Amino acid sequence: MLRYAQDVDGAHSKRRSLRSAEILAVGAELTVGDTRDTNSGEIARSLTEAGATVARINVLPDRLRVVAGAFRAALRRADLVVSTGGLGPTPDDLTREAIALVVRETPQVDPALETWLRQLWTRRGLTFPEINRKQAWLIPSATPLPNPNGTAPGWWIDRPDGRVAVLLPGPPREMRPMWTEHVLPRLRERGLGRGLLSRTLRLSGIGESQVADVLGDQLLRRTNPEIATYARADAVDIRISAVGPASAARAARRGPGRSATQLLDETEALVLARLGAYVWARGSTTWAEAIATELDRLGWSLAIRETGTDGALGRLLGGMPRLRRLEYLPGGRTTGGEIEAEARATASLSRAEVGLAVDARPRRDDTLITIAIATPTGVQRERHLGFLGGVQGRSRAALLASATLLRRLRAIERAGPAD
Repeated sequence: MLRYAQDVDGAHSKRRSLRSAEILAVGAELTVGDTRDTNSGEIARSLTEAGATVARINVLPDRLRVVAGAFRAALRRADLVVSTGGLGPTPDDLTREAIALVVRETPQVDPALETWLRQLWTRRGLTFPEINRKQAWLIPSATPLPNPNGTAPGWWIDRPDGRVAVLLPGPPREMRPMWTEHVLPRLRERGLGRGLLSRTLRLSGIGESQVADVLGDQLLRRTNPEIATYARADAVDIRISAVGPASAARAARRGPGRSATQLLDETEALVLARLGAYVWARGSTTWAEAIATELDRLGWSLAIRETGTDGALGRLLGGMPRLRRLEYLPGGRTTGGEIEAEARATASLSRAEVGLAVDARPRRDDTLITIAIATPTGVQRERHLGFLGGVQGRSRAALLASATLLRRLRAIERAGPAD
């Protein structure tokens, strides 16, 4: 029999807007560094996109008092608490026990869940391990969340004060489909978020500190719309988010105000006026997707040849349907007309309309990058000194080659094909 801690206080209201959230990642493998916590980032991103504010992300060891304490505190502060991990069958999987302590309910084996679990073993001709009956536990306030990719059902828990707790398994291949297919739609039905809208501009050829300097404190300190910059591996992102009028009552007192869309439009125009020359995409578009769009429109295919990059360009553009031929060479000294000839030969040998050749080599502490692009309209060659050497320099070579190719393809679109 479980001993219960003091219940979480609540106002016992039936409905509650789910605007604030906290995420708990449970597992000793996370706290000792054996496994990276990728789940929390994915969940936080989707909650933020839905308009909820993620106030905390906590990584916790498999200790009952620690996990229970984290649940108790989170359910006092946030409208929504999402946990991942600790739903296995072994004694150190304690997430169910922890939430049961907090909500003062006793877990019992649910007959339907037990039948489902036993069938997983029966249809494989295996003996059911009795230790797995723990994964059929349920408390009265919880409803099970199906897990088609594992043996650990999730829990959805409605609290009397309208707060919600969601328990999900730790393995990403199990967590991800449960979150996107079963949890997120249900949260939206419950009023997740606060009517927040956002847009993301993706920039290349400028660093995050330069972006912040160009935008200035006045823009970056705004709260509605809010402007945030992020240095990603493949771009610098500017995220603009806005919330419209809070209610009809407020509109009646202060006037209708501007909608979230209007606020976004006005702020985006200000950002583009200062940094539009660096924007190459919007949203979560990747380099491969942006280039593939241009190739599809032109009806062309692409072949690439890279030297001294350790295959960085191939990894960046891999998976493109129109990528005909990929060749990586460990070193070389191609320059000038030689790399132009390589670009033409790369296209010709693979029967592609576009040939892209890139050569990267150390230059003191930086990287000398030479790029040639051959298309039916001609050959273009550029040379740049990329900041830093080694892995970072090779990565910059791939990004610079992609940016150069995308500009070239878009320029052909504007000018039209050659006669």
